[in-house]
Amino acid sequence: MGTTKTDHFTESQNELAVLAKALGHPARIAIMEYLLKVDACICGDIVNELPLSQPTVSQHLKELKNAGLIKGSIEGNSICYCINEPGLEKIKGFFEHISANLAKKRSECC
Repeated sequence: MGTTKTDHFTESQNELAVLAKALGHPARIAIMEYLLKVDACICGDIVNELPLSQPTVSQHLKELKNAGLIKGSIEGNSICYCINEPGLEKIKGFFEHISANLAKKRSECC
């Protein structure tokens, strides 16, 4: 078989692309904001915070978890979710790198 397009990029670039894709839906942004606001593991309250059905919220949680932005632990019949800080650190580092380079180039660019 041939190579996939992702094979042409670095591991870091591919990881950042997965994180960016996971944040590419407003419901997932809302979930992340809610988890940051409550600053605790949440078991069932997320569905009550969004205008979406439980299966839809579960799918968004799955995407965020697969990307490494949130983590979940099983407690009884529920899965409790919270922010996975290492995932956010990767995004933070990327934007800090961009900001630093933009600051250098401001005087050089048109």
